Formats: sequence, structure tokens, C-alpha cells
Amino acid sequence: MAKKNKSKGVILCLIIVLLAVVGVFAGYIVGQAKNDIDGKRQPQTEYNLEITKNDFEYEIGQKLYHNKIVLSDALWTNWMSKHYPDFKYINGEYLLTADMSYEEIAEKLQSPDVSHEGVKVAIPEGYNVMEIAKTLEENGICNADDFLEVCKSTDGFDYDFLKTVPDSRLIAYKLEGFLFPATYDLAKNSEPKEVAEEMLDAFDARITDDMTAYCEKNHITIFELINLASVVQEEALGQKSAKNIASVFINRLNKGAKLQSDVTYYYARDLRDDYGFSQEVYDAYYTYRCPALPAGPITNPGMEIIEAVVNHPDTEYLYFFSDLQQEFHFAKDYDEFMALQKKYPWK
Repeated sequence: MAKKNKSKGVILCLIIVLLAVVGVFAGYIVGQAKNDIDGKRQPQTEYNLEITKNDFEYEIGQKLYHNKIVLSDALWTNWMSKHYPDFKYINGEYLLTADMSYEEIAEKLQSPDVSHEGVKVAIPEGYNVMEIAKTLEENGICNADDFLEVCKSTDGFDYDFLKTVPDSRLIAYKLEGFLFPATYDLAKNSEPKEVAEEMLDAFDARITDDMTAYCEKNHITIFELINLASVVQEEALGQKSAKNIASVFINRLNKGAKLQSDVTYYYARDLRDDYGFSQEVYDAYYTYRCPALPAGPITNPGMEIIEAVVNHPDTEYLYFFSDLQQEFHFAKDYDEFMALQKKYPWK
């Protein structure tokens, strides 16, 4: 009986020791957790947390944990659920350090160092790249000059339609024409390239079978189609007039005549006078000087105008103008054109 009692005593001692170890370990964990919550770990760790529209509470906790700002993402999430059950995360960038308490982190996450707050930005049909850049800057999306610099080149963009843009130094902005006009949800302080990609994605999604079939049938590229549509966009006051205007320009191109579109002057002038492009670039866009289409699109046309070009009627028109009532008149030859201008006051 003595041996049995001795065995029981040994087992009891082991249990007591084990419980003591578990208690010490549990106390250590609790202490570590409390220190983490209170910001008393104090390691020399900094992290620039970026919260995007795709991040939820779980993703934010993971970012904090993996970058050693908090000891445990579960601990952070549970603490936030208890203390701030209705907390709303704000898109932006936050410089955090590991010696911040959870309370300090929560307060910091209400005031981003760099805001990425979402903003609805409307880009109207017919806006050119310079107007888009100004609009983006006015809404705090990105710097206008930085956006324009991105739009000078197709480098870094993987879209089949951009492969049709000629490699010409006379094209001022190679993304012009493909920045689709629409209303976008954009984040403040975005990278200009990311903003351009969102607009290019919108254009890519709207390329129709009719557009590609028209290009194939007429042996032109999508770049040439959009180039023509951009001039029609600036000349027309709607789809009805756009169709006949497109037929005028196509007839002139087929005859080898200059387009002689007044709207190309204003774009060429702005490039030269306001944005530092050369006289040679000016001449390449001004269709009273260049032989056919301008060097590149002069604006970003909407689908209504692009479809008007694709579905233009077959006419013999070579001239057009709009009168003081903004009604368009079309003529087959110069004599008819002059007679119509005498009949309908236009300036």
C-alpha cells in the first residue's frame, strides 16, 4: 500500500508542477498581450499601412500582424470589436509604429497621413487629356502634370488597341482618345498610371464587334477610327449631325483632300502655346496644314459618336457648317456650300 500511495504522490506533484508551468505560461501570454495592447513592447518597427477599398477588418488585422505592428491579428480584431464595434476604416496611408497602443492606432486610423478617400469624378464626352488632367487634380486624385506625363507613352500598358498607336514623335499624348468618358469612383492621391488604366479598361470593355468589323472592312486601325471620331466629337452637336459630318470627312479622306476642320486648330494651338510642344507638332495636328487626319486624336469620344462614325450614311457631301440656330447644312460641292451660307446666317 505504501508504494501505491507514493505513486499517487508523484503524479500529484507532476500535476501541480504542470499546472504551475501552464499558469506561468498563461500569465506570460496575458502579460505580452497586455503590453502589446498598451504599446509597451517598444521595438523599433515602422510600417506604412495602406487601406484600400478592397480591405476589410480581417485584411487590415493581417497587415498589422505580418508587419509586426501588433502581436496577433486575432487579438487586434477582438480588441477593436470590443472597444469600437462600429469602427469605420478610412482609405488611405498611415505611418504606424509597434510602440503605439491599440488606442493610439485606432485614433490614428481616423486621420490618414495620405488620404485615399473615394471620389466620384465625371469625365464628360469630348474632354481631351489636358481637361481630364485638370479635373483629376481639382478632385485631389493625382497631379495634372504627372498624369499628362503618363499619357505621353503607351509603355507599361498591355492593351491590344494601344498597339495600333503609331510610334511617332508627332503624337503629343498617345493615350488621347482611349481615356473613356464616364463617371469613375477614384481614390484621392492615386498613382496616375492606375487612373489611366481604369479609363483604358473602360474603353477596352466597350470595343464592339461592329467597331472591329468596320476597321477590318475599311482597312483602318482602331487608332484611326478613334482619331476620326475625336474630330467628329468636337464638330458635332449630337449623333444625328455626327453621322453626316463623319461622311463628309470620310469623303474628303477618300479624295485625298485635307479635312480642314477648325476644331483641330484649337487643340494644336493649346499643345504649342500652353503645353510646350513644337511647331512641328502643331502642324501635324492642324488639319488645314497636315494632309489627312491629325497626328492623333484631339479628344476622347463617347460611344454615341464612335457608333455614328461606324454607321455613317453614304453621301456625296464634302462641306458642312452650322448656322446661328446650330442647325447643320451639308453640300456636295463648293458652289452649293457658298449658296447655303448665304441662305442661312452662320456668323
